[in-house]
Amino acid sequence: MTKLRLAIVGAGPAGIYAADILLKAEKSFDVSIDLFEQLPAPYGLVRYGVAPDHPRIKGIIGALREVLDTGRIRLFGNVLYGRDVTLDDLKAHYNAVIFSTGAVRDADLDIPGIDLPGSFGAADFVSWYDGHPDVPRDWPLEATEVAVIGNGNVALDVARMLAKHVEDLLPTEIPANVHEGLAASPVTDVHVFGRRGPMQVKFTPLELRELGELRDVDMIVHDEDFDYDEASKAAITSNKQVLVIDKVFSQWRARETGAASRRLHLHFHAKPVEVVGESRVEAFRFERTEPDGMGGVRGTGEIREIPVQAVYRAVGYFGSPLDGIPFDEKRGVIPNREGQVLDDRDQQLYGVYATGWIKRGPVGLIGHTKSDAMETIRHVLNDQANWWSPAHPDEQSVVDLLDERGVEYTNLNGWHSLDEFEKSLGAVAGRARIKVVPRHEMVRVSRTAV
Repeated sequence: MTKLRLAIVGAGPAGIYAADILLKAEKSFDVSIDLFEQLPAPYGLVRYGVAPDHPRIKGIIGALREVLDTGRIRLFGNVLYGRDVTLDDLKAHYNAVIFSTGAVRDADLDIPGIDLPGSFGAADFVSWYDGHPDVPRDWPLEATEVAVIGNGNVALDVARMLAKHVEDLLPTEIPANVHEGLAASPVTDVHVFGRRGPMQVKFTPLELRELGELRDVDMIVHDEDFDYDEASKAAITSNKQVLVIDKVFSQWRARETGAASRRLHLHFHAKPVEVVGESRVEAFRFERTEPDGMGGVRGTGEIREIPVQAVYRAVGYFGSPLDGIPFDEKRGVIPNREGQVLDDRDQQLYGVYATGWIKRGPVGLIGHTKSDAMETIRHVLNDQANWWSPAHPDEQSVVDLLDERGVEYTNLNGWHSLDEFEKSLGAVAGRARIKVVPRHEMVRVSRTAV
């Protein structure tokens, strides 16, 4: 039976789904899969990109864990591609590699003042409140009034985490340093700005509904934003999700406000123009827009300004280049055709594949990565004639390579040890889990099982 030795770089949902699909679909190959992850723990954005008060989405971890616990996949955590292993290393030990490294950087927003002190990328803030080991332990939560630019789920997550009273986060796995930081925040008003109208938002009804359930937070919307054009009216009648969003907004518009200690303002038809300030953020300036009759918006020339002391841009994620792999600097993805990586001449780079956000960009929910992975795996299997011929295909050779280089890698048993350790920390405090944040501590706990 033909042996397929496959490396997958990135142990988030995209990489784990790809491994699962291959193992379930392929009976004619003897399949051996190694997952390489730069962090000491698996699960990627499910662990480090989903707000801690989203337990339903966190439940995806249970399904991913079942895949890893089949015993048919090896995990090498705390291994950075390009430093600890290279493309040449992978060619020497595997028949092919799939990159599933995702998109974790903030997309740029090219407006004046965006680099002022007090202006942040949402992805960095999300990494902080999710306890990512590679971001600073402290976050400068000094503003009473905050602007969040964007109309997707990440923008709502950021706004909710800023406006929510920290004691309401205690039942979650929020790290101790994050609790301390949010507890000291003086915030009273969070403003969320979207360029288009309320029926063209990118967030889901569930996210919006959860936003309105915050304790002691008034939801502020403005009647001028709800003078719908024909396109918005048509969307309400033809799309169930848009209908639900409209109902949620209608309920908010009928609410009494003024009694809460914090306010969350939603501003639509607001195109970012400038972050205003001398030495740091002082205000956010935007242009009022209107429907253009073709599903988009156009500027009206009316400029407005709201005083804020901090700005968070949540305008999308962006992929990062990988050593030896082509990269589309404009789109932030690996150039590919249905997951087959392409070189600068638009020719297939044999043995190299992509899946997830590094393949298609940061669009779609986590579940969409399954169909994406199926497409990539189909090409991996059909390309057998062009697989690499590794000089060291035996499984032990990879372990020996990492040991020789002194890489403090973690494995699946190590993740189980860290998982149980975090749960034990939570049990002491009456919580489900408290995340370990420092990388060296994650590695120490995990390596006890290696």
